[in-house]
Amino acid sequence: MLGLVLSTLPTIAEARAATATRARPALARDTAAMRALTQRLPRTAVTKVDCAHVPGICEVQAGANLFYIDPSARYLIVGRIYDMETHQDLTAARLLAINPDMLVGAAASAKAQETESAGLAPSHPQSAVAPAPTQRVSLASLPANGAIEWGSGNASAPKVTVFSDFHCGYCRALHQTLKAMGVRVTERPISILGTRAISESVICAEDKAAAVERAYGDQEVAKRACDTSGLDANETFARAHGFTGTPVLVREDGAVLLGFRPREFLESWLKGGA
Repeated sequence: MLGLVLSTLPTIAEARAATATRARPALARDTAAMRALTQRLPRTAVTKVDCAHVPGICEVQAGANLFYIDPSARYLIVGRIYDMETHQDLTAARLLAINPDMLVGAAASAKAQETESAGLAPSHPQSAVAPAPTQRVSLASLPANGAIEWGSGNASAPKVTVFSDFHCGYCRALHQTLKAMGVRVTERPISILGTRAISESVICAEDKAAAVERAYGDQEVAKRACDTSGLDANETFARAHGFTGTPVLVREDGAVLLGFRPREFLESWLKGGA
């Protein structure tokens, strides 16, 4: 019996060595993709790159968002990946694995908009260096030149501030929901998915509210030069308060809500509900 056990040891050792050998190229591929992506999107805090999950595509987790690139990081893919053989939404499955809580509340309302928005479902994993999200904040220090005012002209309508990314699918869904609700919105763009150039075009537009519509509609926004320091202030504020994903909503009393929610929830929350 002892001889049998001893005779299996080389086989076990060989198997482990083979596994380690196979892992090295995969790790090197992930590291190379991470390095290339960091060079192309220096403002985006990339948490993890996995080039083995979907053949030919690298899955990227950046804070609370999930998107995809090719291994060279030349092409950025913002959307959902479906397995046509298993009929599975791989993006939804990964987001659910990352943090199920942020998807449950939005699922019923957002299901019909997933294909149209082709964007990212916000979730809320935290990187090792990210602070925990603040539950209540003061926006008094943020400059006006980092904001776009749109929505209802009724001064008595509820007001909300939204930190958003124009490539975030649930930001687009939230935009449509808030429009339908007739609220007053202060939108403060932050660049999670390499959208700084789009945000600058929107902030510098003569008609900022119309530029927001164009940006969410994937239409080109004319480039104009202006002071974009307000966008820097938005991003600094978001990092300081642990807003690593989008959308993030801030009520008039400073209460913070992470992620998309159905209209019924938002109506209650804007009135002061939990």
